[in-house]
Amino acid sequence: MSDTPLPDRAATAARIAANPIGYKVCEGCDSIVGSNTAICPNCHSFRFESSPQRVVEQARMLGSRDQQSVTSEDLFS
Repeated sequence: MSDTPLPDRAATAARIAANPIGYKVCEGCDSIVGSNTAICPNCHSFRFESSPQRVVEQARMLGSRDQQSVTSEDLFS
C-alpha cells in the first residue's frame, strides 16, 4: 500500500469535491476517476456513477481515511 499522508488525500478530496462534474465514481471498486475515463484503471469496470452528489460524498469519505485499495503502482513497484 502507498504511504501517502492523510493530508494529501484530504487535499485531493477537496479538489475533487470542488469540481465534481470533472469526475465519476467506479461502481466496481468505488475509486474516483476522471469524467473521460472509459474503463477503471484499478478494477477494469466500465460502470460509473457520475452524479455530483455521489462524487462529493465518495471524495469526502476517501479523503478522511488512509488508502485501503491496491493500485497498479503497488503491484508493479
